[in-house]
Amino acid sequence: MALPSYTKPGERLFYYFYITFCGVVFFFLMAPLVAIIPISFSQSPFMLFTEGMLAWPPDPDAWSFRWYRYMVGICEDKNLTTPCGNKWMRGTVNSFYVGTISTFIATTLGTIAALGLSKPHMPFKGLIMSILISPMIVPLIITAAGMFFFYAKVNLVYTFTGIILAHVALSVPFVVITVTATLVGYDTNMTRAAQSLGARPMKTFFKVTMPLILPGIISGALFAFIT
Repeated sequence: MALPSYTKPGERLFYYFYITFCGVVFFFLMAPLVAIIPISFSQSPFMLFTEGMLAWPPDPDAWSFRWYRYMVGICEDKNLTTPCGNKWMRGTVNSFYVGTISTFIATTLGTIAALGLSKPHMPFKGLIMSILISPMIVPLIITAAGMFFFYAKVNLVYTFTGIILAHVALSVPFVVITVTATLVGYDTNMTRAAQSLGARPMKTFFKVTMPLILPGIISGALFAFIT
């Protein structure tokens, strides 16, 4: 975005500093994720760039689809201790299974919570919001330890139910924050107009409210799934 011609030198300097700072932060966050992609084509059993991968021109023998073949069950070395075939696929399927169910539950609960917190006369709004987003603030090791000891008492350790509930608890804050941010710009007169025309609360939500806050719900669901 170009700055107006009347922008002061100090404002212009701050703008470019801000853009540069954001770019550095973005690079710092994304670089490790991007680096994983070429490493996945390495022949090495460890996560590293080999000399052949860093050479120029690159050594073709240093690159391989080895790990992708292992994932689909094409094992080159039967004596290798690396999981191959069914174990990889089972882990992938389980990840999508847990992620899909936990995302659906977290998105539903988070949206309901955000709608409740958006009410102007909601009592203890600050306290409830603090409790809802606390899993995002508390260190994961503390959350994991607490969940493990609690699960041990109710026999949920090493179960799909326990894993899904843990992911829901960690994902709800992202949904609450994104949907709440969307509701800030929501015009409540739209709801009143629908109700004045005879629409029931559920129909008002699905026909009026939900289409307007859908971007926030989708963003929250994506964050929940990634988490």
